[in-house]
Amino acid sequence: MAKILVVEDEPDNRELIRMVLEMAGHEVAEATNGEAGLEAIRQDRPDVVLMDISLPGRYDGLDVTRMVRADPSIEDLPIVAFTAHAMSGDRERTLSAGCDDYITKPIEDLKDFSRRIADLATKGRNQSALFAKDEPERPDIS
Repeated sequence: MAKILVVEDEPDNRELIRMVLEMAGHEVAEATNGEAGLEAIRQDRPDVVLMDISLPGRYDGLDVTRMVRADPSIEDLPIVAFTAHAMSGDRERTLSAGCDDYITKPIEDLKDFSRRIADLATKGRNQSALFAKDEPERPDIS
């Protein structure tokens, strides 16, 4: 199946995500902060990234997403925002930063979660309705 990178600082969340995705046949790698996530993306070239938005360290999930989108060698990598940020405007903010999809914590439907990740991993980055139109120019913050 797919090689999925989970960038998540909470151990319980990583364990649950790993279990669900491995049961679906995926290979799962992990990173616990933005810096490690960016390094893993550049070195391991996963099929899709599941990105927590609130990460400790120098870069949060949106920073990492913007850096990926600004790098021509990895700009097409599908990134799914996986976040507890579920207030009005949070989805739009993640999509305009370059995320391809948005899933809130906690996971409510494990089958749907697994299917959505697999679909993005299989199809690659899809700039359809999931990707925000008229996105702002992405600054290079590296």
